[in-house]
Amino acid sequence: MISWFAVTVAAAALLVAAWSFVLAARNREPGKPLLAGLAVVELLVIAQLVVGIVLLVEGEKPGSLATYLAYLIISPVVLPVGTLWSLAERSRSSTAVLGIAGIAVAVMVLRLQQIWGGAGA
Repeated sequence: MISWFAVTVAAAALLVAAWSFVLAARNREPGKPLLAGLAVVELLVIAQLVVGIVLLVEGEKPGSLATYLAYLIISPVVLPVGTLWSLAERSRSSTAVLGIAGIAVAVMVLRLQQIWGGAGA
């Protein structure tokens, strides 16, 4: 894995999560700027997926292949599911759901990095 890229993806996800929580605290619904931020994070997560697949195809192996693949495949699904939930129920709590999804993505990406290095596999 590319360490700096994983940290960048996780930082972007945490930034959008913090933004979501601020909006939730202000009793705001998710708006277009927040959704655009989520889209940027989702693109980064998809890029992380592509990088992970390319590294596997090139013959490099993580500490635990099954766990690595599970995180790699599930991480791009979290934000779209959170966003669909948020758009279905436009409320303060739906904005908080986006924050939780952002935290989940950050944790998953950092966990991918750990598994790749063989730690905690």
